[in-house]
Amino acid sequence: MAWLRIAIDSQVNKRYGFFEKADSMLNIKAPAKINLHLAVKGRRPDGFHDLESIFLALDWGDSLCFDCGGAEGQCAIQTTWDIPIDGAVIQPEENVVFKAVSLFRARSGFMQGLRIRLDKRIPLGAGLGGGSSDAAATLLALNQLSDVELPLAALRELAEDLGSDVPFFLSSGAAFVSGRGERVEPLVAPEGLSVVLVYPGFVSNTRRAFALLDADGHERCVSRSREVLVQALGGKPADWPYHNDFLPVFLAAGTGVYRDLLGELRRLGADFASLSGSGSTCFGVFSDENVASRAVEAFRWCGGFICLTFPLAYSTRGY
Repeated sequence: MAWLRIAIDSQVNKRYGFFEKADSMLNIKAPAKINLHLAVKGRRPDGFHDLESIFLALDWGDSLCFDCGGAEGQCAIQTTWDIPIDGAVIQPEENVVFKAVSLFRARSGFMQGLRIRLDKRIPLGAGLGGGSSDAAATLLALNQLSDVELPLAALRELAEDLGSDVPFFLSSGAAFVSGRGERVEPLVAPEGLSVVLVYPGFVSNTRRAFALLDADGHERCVSRSREVLVQALGGKPADWPYHNDFLPVFLAAGTGVYRDLLGELRRLGADFASLSGSGSTCFGVFSDENVASRAVEAFRWCGGFICLTFPLAYSTRGY
């Protein structure tokens, strides 16, 4: 099978890079992300919160395979999981991939029957944007499979309807994100860095996390200007002024495991360590890949999983 470059936008080419396509079948990667910085502002009239964040896409994540076939208008989704999941299985009609298909069909008129296999590596409730990335990948894949290719602006509108993080995954490998997540300013991703992800084996409910943040009486971390945040990305991770507003709230509420995991990452040589999104994954950024590899080997088992990955825009490895 040949690799097919997508031609919607040069930034998207850099971001997703490729599809694998043959006849009526198409494979696409849906990478995870981390929030290097996450400042949560006030609640908006629509119930969302304004935020400012630095997103970084990673060379690790989910994969989707789309196969055209079956009755017109039907969509069958099969999901496989790399890690055990707790709780009820997500019903197909509640799956964000199914929602993305429905929105794309309504906008484009594309009604070809679909069989979709979703290979999940990104855990639910991990702060890694798995569902959002799957949704964006679905929009891009369907745009290639349909006879009518929607412009990138139309895909972005659909992405906003699907979720706050989805627009980022139509962008580049790094971005300054603001508003409720719909304002995405692509940035140049840092080079020569390694990222160690530590998933502690439990999920973090986003709605509850925001409720806890709203109820918390502690002062938020010092706010930084957009210019300071963006310029810092080109500097050394040890000098990054980034923080996550959820972290001190979780620590005050007794979630001490985050303190332990971040402390262990720093002890093992991470130049920068933080929590991604509203949890539950912690991560360490390393300037030396060898140190990062040794950290993975030496890390005290956390009950979930730990893996070494890299910023997507500058990776040559593929997953």
